[in-house]
Amino acid sequence: MSLKTRVSLFFLGTLALVLAGFSVTLYALAWGHLHRQDNERLRGALDTLAAAAEVTPEGVEWEPHERELSVGGSAAPVYWVVHDPLSLVVDHSPNFDSAPWPSLDSFAVSFEQRDTSGQLWWFLRRRLEPAHAVAISPPPQAGGEPKKYRFLTLTVALPQHATQATLASLAWWLGGTSAALWLLAVAGGRWFCRRALSPLDRMAATAGAMRGDDSAARLPVPETRDELETFGQSFNGLLDRLQVAHERQRRFTGDASHQLRTPLAALLGQLEVALRRERTPGEYRQALEAAHGRASDLRRIVESLLFLTRADAEAAAPQLEPLELRTWLNAQLGRWVDHPRAADLHCEVGGPISVRAHPELLGQALGNLIDNALKYSRPGTPVICRLREEKGMARLEVEDVGVGVSSDDMPHLFEPFYRSEQAREAGTPGAGLGLSVAARIAAVLGGRIEVETVPGRGSRFAILLPVEE
Repeated sequence: MSLKTRVSLFFLGTLALVLAGFSVTLYALAWGHLHRQDNERLRGALDTLAAAAEVTPEGVEWEPHERELSVGGSAAPVYWVVHDPLSLVVDHSPNFDSAPWPSLDSFAVSFEQRDTSGQLWWFLRRRLEPAHAVAISPPPQAGGEPKKYRFLTLTVALPQHATQATLASLAWWLGGTSAALWLLAVAGGRWFCRRALSPLDRMAATAGAMRGDDSAARLPVPETRDELETFGQSFNGLLDRLQVAHERQRRFTGDASHQLRTPLAALLGQLEVALRRERTPGEYRQALEAAHGRASDLRRIVESLLFLTRADAEAAAPQLEPLELRTWLNAQLGRWVDHPRAADLHCEVGGPISVRAHPELLGQALGNLIDNALKYSRPGTPVICRLREEKGMARLEVEDVGVGVSSDDMPHLFEPFYRSEQAREAGTPGAGLGLSVAARIAAVLGGRIEVETVPGRGSRFAILLPVEE
């Protein structure tokens, strides 16, 4: 089932429930109002009839001939009849014969009954009698007092055909109007859903037609200022990031193959030269030492590549342990005592600072920064390793007085295999992996690397890690 169909069915079902609820509620209100109105007419008719009689301690006297009797008003044809205690008709309305009058065998105040045609009638009944029972008066003589009764039974009736016809008409109108509105909503809702979701169809068609090698293809983004436009922009942003990652991976693969091919070619070349003729043990030793150096460079490149190509989930996996940086830093600098520029290395540390880190990985990152500082500064200039705490972060700095980093090189500084034009022209050794590896290690350890540089005057690289309380 398509999204358009599901959305249409949901809202059409909701609209059907709303229309049905509204119609039922309106019909119930109309039913109650009309029946209250009929009941009020009947009670008003009974009150009028009761006012035409005179109740005295001696009995009830019926004297409609002394006053004008208007029952039910002009809006409703109310039928009425007055019975004496012997169930004889004392008086009745002109339309008396048209009503299906019930018997007086059982007294009921309110009831309903159908006539021979099936028409429903409503009846109200009231008994008029004095507070104390009296005997029936004899028939009045000519010119004598009016006849008095022990009690009188007043009955009024109202046919319900007008009310039922009104309710039936209302039911038809409500049902027809609700059905017409629902059918109109079906047509309009379906059209609206198709129109509203047509950008999604276009995006789906475009996505289905995309080729794996077409990294420049993008989804058409509708200018609707709604979730579809946001989705299109977000998806195209994802495609942009994937394209950048793909280009970076392609460039990385090309650079890696070049960087691996160069030391391999040099290694094989030295071995081939050494094997062309018989040589002295000293010459063989010299060739093996050169090959060992090339192999060591190749091993460092391979290890850096393996680290950089590891997935983020794997890269975040090393077990971190509490590490006191002051003692650790002194031990790390001890590894550089055999370096030709060991005398240029200086250390400035404050109080003890503890972090959670992986000692070997952090040592590799620091070693890369120190190696860069020594390569890009002149012999005899100091390279300072500084340790201090700043705003809850341990700051491990390596500062040199070297060539610095130009503004053009700063955006690419931590990209794998990137080397500045100045370094290539000067023939500075390296593969361009040291800073990218150091940045990845800092991220894995939950920190970051910051750079401060002045071209021609030196640089300061700092690894920042959260302090462990």
